[in-house]
Amino acid sequence: MAKLYFYYSAMNAGKTTNLLQSNHNYAERGMNTLVLKPRVDNRAEHNQVRSRIGLQADAFEVAADTDLYRLVAAKSDMQPLHCVLVDEAQFLSAEQVGQLTEVVDALDVPVLAYGLRTDFLGELFEGSRQLLALADELREIKTICHCGRKAIMVVRFDSEGKPLRAGDQIQIGGNETYVSMCRRHFKESLGSDAT
Repeated sequence: MAKLYFYYSAMNAGKTTNLLQSNHNYAERGMNTLVLKPRVDNRAEHNQVRSRIGLQADAFEVAADTDLYRLVAAKSDMQPLHCVLVDEAQFLSAEQVGQLTEVVDALDVPVLAYGLRTDFLGELFEGSRQLLALADELREIKTICHCGRKAIMVVRFDSEGKPLRAGDQIQIGGNETYVSMCRRHFKESLGSDAT
């Protein structure tokens, strides 16, 4: 029986590396996968998912208005699909997450979605909120803060290295822009009262 899985974490926890390992495992067993990535994530080439440690795979880029159920159904008509893997799933719309539930329930194809839980202000992304609500299984991928505690938050910095307290929810960036921290250091970096 297929399930919708949501693998979530702060940045630099290895979400994309995990996705690519899962994709490799399916391929090694002669199974067909479909790797999806939101178009808004423009850090790698358009039709690729790439991890920070250099692993990569071909991916199908999806727009904000792409119907994921129809896309997967059309791809599975061409060849049987054994798994759909979604990178940067926090950027999906609530409607697209609903479409992924249809992939699982109507097509009986497992979906492994990987993404951030919260943004740089500690707010849930739309896609993450829906995945937390609708996924059959939630799995945290852990990373650590500079103090050694588990990092659950992400701080966005400006070009001068100062933490930002406002701005658009979505700003694509990597280590030059974001740092994962524990809640305590997240609050300290933003000047919040830790009590």
